[in-house]
Amino acid sequence: QVQLVESGGGLVQPGGSLRLSCAASGSIVSSYVMGWYRQAPGKERELVAAFTPGGITNYADSVKGRFTISRDNAKNTISLQMSSLKPEDTAVYYCKTGPAWSVSRYDTWGQGTQVTVSS
Repeated sequence: QVQLVESGGGLVQPGGSLRLSCAASGSIVSSYVMGWYRQAPGKERELVAAFTPGGITNYADSVKGRFTISRDNAKNTISLQMSSLKPEDTAVYYCKTGPAWSVSRYDTWGQGTQVTVSS
């Protein structure tokens, strides 16, 4: 069983920055994707940025050039550096590990952390 714990959300003004972190523990599947997803009110959960085990990254078009995902394999953590934040980035951000980029029933999720971008 894998456990994922997110931290780092909060309230930030448009144009500001935040850094999210996700600590993984337990039986991590080395062949799984790991990354960040978000869900805004009334919308489906969507990919923000994620890694394959081989290090390939995938970013949502809406965050390319503004967000950067990174990982520390020794500490089993991934982070998301978010810059030039926009009100439309407001959502609950979740850390996920699973067999694919897309959302599936085999995924393990963290509890989520709220990011609010507002003046």
